[in-house]
Amino acid sequence: MRELAEHFLMYLQNKNFSAHTLQGYGEDLEEFAAFCDARKAGPAQAFTPVFIRSFLASLTAKHPARNTILRKIASLRSFTHYLLEQDRLKQNPFKLLPAPKRERLLPKFLTPEEVDRLLDTAGDKGRFASRNRALFELIYSSGLRRGEVTGLKIRDVDFFNGVVKVLGKGNKERYVPVTNEALEAIKDYLSTRANPQGGDALFLNKNGTPLTGDGLAYIFKHLAIQSGMARKVSPHSLRHSFATHLLNNGCDLRSLQEMLGHKSLSATQVYTHVSLEKLKDVYQHAHPKNKESQS
Repeated sequence: MRELAEHFLMYLQNKNFSAHTLQGYGEDLEEFAAFCDARKAGPAQAFTPVFIRSFLASLTAKHPARNTILRKIASLRSFTHYLLEQDRLKQNPFKLLPAPKRERLLPKFLTPEEVDRLLDTAGDKGRFASRNRALFELIYSSGLRRGEVTGLKIRDVDFFNGVVKVLGKGNKERYVPVTNEALEAIKDYLSTRANPQGGDALFLNKNGTPLTGDGLAYIFKHLAIQSGMARKVSPHSLRHSFATHLLNNGCDLRSLQEMLGHKSLSATQVYTHVSLEKLKDVYQHAHPKNKESQS
């Protein structure tokens, strides 16, 4: 089973799947392989509706979050389709298995005040203050994913036009606007680097090598604690904050979809939730009775 999974991951790598995605697939398929090992099941026994159903039942017991289970199912489905294409399987065991519905979870976002506090903490002090400030100013200004920001080269930042060229999911390029604050923070950071070249990684770790997604998450976690954040947040929370704040200030969904790099508009529509304060403000100005009392 593991040998087949390795071939599948190599296949995905050749199709330019991101390192983060490959890691997720690898972890999910390893869990399936371990389940097969415990039951001494080879591919012929494992890829049957009954066996898959027992595996899904084990996932439900171990992972309370439904979306986590759905991701693991998606990984196994993709693996199954690969095996079918390679003639390693004769029938699809998922055909008779209904998938659970995805939970519609609201994105976790920060208030503008929390974002300001986080950015001030990032650039406050320390050897990497200029890098950290530039890093998180850029994520918040442009809504970049973790892998997108760590994959940037210096030449991808267009200081003249105020945009950044991003390589997103599916190897698709897009241009995203960048705030003046983020551009100035990037300039300040680059001024601390020895002879930076256009082809160099935009953000480096303490060893002078390209910053990884895990490294970014580690930095963010510690800065969030230092800034006094009382709830659990992640670098993706800045992307959610970018989207939420733009919508709350009048940005249209189509433009936001383009900036976020979403394939479909439905993925962007999750951000149509608004803060209670914004909702109350709209209500106060729109309801006829409120208008009468104000006149």
